[in-house]
Parts: sequence; structure tokens; C-alpha cells
Amino acid sequence: MAKVQPGQGYEWKAVALLSMGFGIVGIDRFMIMPMFPAIMKDLNLNYQDLGHIAGSLAIAWGIAALFMGNLADRIGRRKVIIGSLIVFSALAGASGLASGVGGLIVFRALMGFSEGAFTPASITATLEASHPTRHGLNLGIQQATLPLLGLGLTPVLVTQLLQIVDWRWIFLLVAAPGFLVAFLAYRVLRDVPPKVAAIHTATHDASAHRWSDVFKYRNVPLNMLAMPCWLTCLIVTSALMPSYLTDHIGLDVPSMGFVVSGIGFGAALGTILMPWLSDRLGRKPIMIASALGTLAFLVLLMNAGAEPGWLFFALFGTSFFNFALICLTVGPLSVEAVPATLMTTASGIVVGTGEIFGGGIAPIIAGTVAHHFGIASILYLAAGAVFAGFLVCLALKETAPRLVTRGAPEGMPKPAA
Repeated sequence: MAKVQPGQGYEWKAVALLSMGFGIVGIDRFMIMPMFPAIMKDLNLNYQDLGHIAGSLAIAWGIAALFMGNLADRIGRRKVIIGSLIVFSALAGASGLASGVGGLIVFRALMGFSEGAFTPASITATLEASHPTRHGLNLGIQQATLPLLGLGLTPVLVTQLLQIVDWRWIFLLVAAPGFLVAFLAYRVLRDVPPKVAAIHTATHDASAHRWSDVFKYRNVPLNMLAMPCWLTCLIVTSALMPSYLTDHIGLDVPSMGFVVSGIGFGAALGTILMPWLSDRLGRKPIMIASALGTLAFLVLLMNAGAEPGWLFFALFGTSFFNFALICLTVGPLSVEAVPATLMTTASGIVVGTGEIFGGGIAPIIAGTVAHHFGIASILYLAAGAVFAGFLVCLALKETAPRLVTRGAPEGMPKPAA
């Protein structure tokens, strides 16, 4: 397929497709949670098995992101995106064939590996398709589909489907959209050559680099430190929040469900709005504001009492700012900071580090803290992690194209409006 500089018509098609792809990732990743009671009954599983299933996916996701990002830089994002869409859709469907915990762990781990390959490649492809002044907005749209569909729509859809079909068929049903998006991606997505992709970076560097050169750019190691902080907050305010609300606050299950719904709605809105503002005001100031906003809403959550309305508002605000931090960290602040030939490598390393330590190790730490100090203490763990991330934000280097004054070198193609 010809390698061309994207225009505005291509921009919106590509962003729409990549958004659908990431939304399917969210559905595939989170659909097992509301289905688990039915799966547990059929396969004689326990809550520890659920932890192993979820943990295997997160760790495999992180390992894939670490290594497959560099592969995407070498062979092109398009091949990795299309291939991973096909593989994780097939594996999502195959999860319905599992006969025990071992099979589920294998299927979900392999699915996590393919989704981990998709994530950094889709982030870079979204930025490459976008006008530089719309990096934050378009990536926010793309990233927002995961919480909106995975955490918002999926629990409703799955619980309704369980009333009419067996859980195994639900796995098979959700595989179909992934194959459709893979076909459309094959028809629409283009690879962008490094000389054109360089206009999307603050370095304007299109030359070849070793993968290890990515660590020479300050934002990458800083974001590797920050990402586990944001994901620790996410784990505490999502996976452990239902138990916090019912066991510590004393809410009934319907009220708990209402409060927890604030995660998906807040995350989706914050993932779009704050990165859009960063296109205009700068990445660093929005990161600092988002970290402080997350801390403020965590304090409100600690003191909200058994009032569902205030709890919903506090959890909505926490997720609004925390997901903005995640989006900017894995996207513009990493990808814009490095040469064009390392864009996906940078995002992949940050995503991978976050998933392994924030997605894999943080739940263990949070569970241990809750066990020894009480479940109310988990919010202090989240606040401590976010404060550590705030300190990291102070050292970040600005990358927003509107604010980076260095011009493109002579001969560099100008971005299409």
C-alpha cells in the first residue's frame, strides 16, 4: 500500500476506526467481570481464579507492549494493528470454549498479549493520522472508547445477554465486531514514512535509531515512573471500590452499582476534554492540573460518607482526571518527545511498564494493604501514588506542537490542515 501523508478526510476515518478498535479492546478485557458469577458456577471456580485470570491478561498485555511497540516501528503500525485485531478477536471468541481455569488463563493471557501489541501501535497511528494541533483531541477520542464501552456499556450488555444466552455464546458474539474492524482497517489504514511522521514530534527527527535510544528522551523514563502511579489509582478506584462501598461505607448493591457507574462516565469525558485542552494550553500544565484534580476528588471520596450522590460525584471526578493523566502519559507526552522511528517504541515501553507494575503488582499491594490495615486505607494508597506521580509531572518536558517553538527543518513536509 502506498505510503502517503494523511489529509483531513483520512484523519477522521482513521481515528474512527482506531477508536472502534480500542473500544472492542475494552469490551473484550472487561466483559469477563460481569460474567464471572455464571462462569464460576459452571466451571467450579473461585475469586482467586478470577484474580489469576485478570492478572495473566494484564501482565501479558504489558510484556507485549514492551516489545511489540518496537516491532511496529520497524514493520509499520498497519500490520501490527490489523494482525492484533484478528488475533485478539479470535481469542475472545475462543474463551467461550474453555473448560476450566487453566484454559481461561491461557486464552486470556494470549488475548492480553495481542491487545498489548495493538495498544501502542494504535496510539501512534492515531497521532500520525491527526493534524499536530489535534493530537490530544483525537487521541482522547480514541482512548475514551475503552472506558466508555468496556466499563460503561459492557456490564449492561453482558448482564442482559446472560438472561437469554449461555455465557459461552457471549464470548463468541463479541468476536464478530473485531473481525469487521480488522477488515475496515485493512481497507483504510496507511503507513506513514518517518520523514512525514517526524512532523508529529518535537524532535523533527526522521533518522534511524536503536530502540534503546528512547531512554535518552527525558519524558520516556519519567512517564515510566508516572504510569504505575496512575494505574494504582485506577485499580483502587475500580477493582476494589465495590467492596469499599459495600463493606466500609455500607451501601446496598443497587446504590453501589450507581456509584461505580461514575467511573466509566467520568473516565470517558476526562479522556476527551483534558487532552483537548492540552492541545491549546500545553501537556505539562494539564498533567499538573489533572494530578491535583485527582488528589482533590480522592479527598472528597474519603469524606463523602454514605451519600450515593456525593460518592458518585467524587468517583466521577477522580476518574475524569485520572484517565486524562493515563491518556496523556501513554500518548502525546511519550510519542511527541522522541524521533519518528521510536514513536511506538516509546508508547509501548510506557504502556508495558504501567501494565506490569500498575496492573499486575498494584492489585497485590492494594489487597495486602486492605487486608492488614482495613479496606478504608486503600484510598490513602491511591492518594500517595497520585502525589508521587504529581512530583514526576513537575519534571516533564513540554511537547504540545502549539507551544514547542522549534520549527520543522528545511524540507520537512508541512502537515495538512
